This record gives sequence, C-alpha cells and structure tokens, in this order.
Amino acid sequence: MNIRKAEKSDSKYIAPILLLAMEDIIYKFIAKEDYASAKDFLQYFVESENNQYSYQNCFVAEENSEIIGAVNIYNGADIEELRAPIVEYVRKHHNPEFDPELETRAGEYYIDSLGVNPKHQGKGIGSQLLQFLIDKYVHKNKEVLGLLVEEDNPSAKKLYLKLGFKVVGNKTLVKKNLEHLQIKN
Repeated sequence: MNIRKAEKSDSKYIAPILLLAMEDIIYKFIAKEDYASAKDFLQYFVESENNQYSYQNCFVAEENSEIIGAVNIYNGADIEELRAPIVEYVRKHHNPEFDPELETRAGEYYIDSLGVNPKHQGKGIGSQLLQFLIDKYVHKNKEVLGLLVEEDNPSAKKLYLKLGFKVVGNKTLVKKNLEHLQIKN
C-alpha cells in the first residue's frame, strides 16, 4: 500500500470514501438525508480548491492503482478561511441559517475525516493512514494532531487511544456531541 498526497483526479474516489465518515454531518449541512445529494455536495468541494474538503487537504491510500482509503487534514488555524466557501454554498443552496461550530482551532492540524473503502475495511488501512499522519506531523514536524470522535463510536476511540491520542475535551458540531482528542510529541 502506498500513501500519497491526493491529486484533483482522485476526487471522484475520495468523496464517497470520506462520506463514510461524515454522512450524518453532510446530511445536516444540506438539510436532507439523501446519499446522492450528499456525495455530489462533497465531491464538488473535494474537486474544488481552497476549502476544508479540497483534495489539496487530502492524502490517499492506494493499492494496485485503486484508492482504498482517504484522509482529510488541515491546519486548524485556517478553519474559518477554509470553511467560508462551504458556509456560503450551504446558505445559498440549502439552509440560509447555516452557522456551524468551529470543530478545530489554531494549535493543531485537524484530521477532519478518514474513511476506508468498505471492501478493504478491517485490514488496518485506517491505522496505517493515522500512523502516516502521526509520523509526518507529530514526529517529523513537531505539530499537534487533533480529531473529533463520536460518543457512539467506541471502536474508533479505542484505535485513537491505542495510537497515542488523548482526550482533551468535548465539542458539539451540528448538534452532535463529540470528544476532542489530540496527540503531540
């Protein structure tokens, strides 16, 4: 397996993989539970530049020329700038009152979402993507990595804790209660 920076041409593969990790949140963004609309929404932003979901902020796991996993990460200090195009789009097309909480802030590189193709789940790909990020950001660049985990996802939390993440607080995002975890050198 190879982990590499995503390219624009990867977008159509990245969007459905990342949607696995954030389907409920995207449904809240677009104000309806429609998978095709959520995938189209996410793919639009993955293909676009200068927003939080852009391919520019993604790494992909690739095996036999197939993208089998993806992770979206960016500097928390940039959240307002990166989120602005999404907020503007959602307010214009879906929900004029849309005003999501900021899930990250300056002081951490934020793992927004991570997903693995269902045909490849259970093979340690998510762990390898996380270990890649820990090596790159924490060990090599001395940065703090942060992420949010849903309270009703104990298996993900167990993995994060096993890799060295620590609970540093709680957050709410579109009315979902989440735990904030970080790892630092």
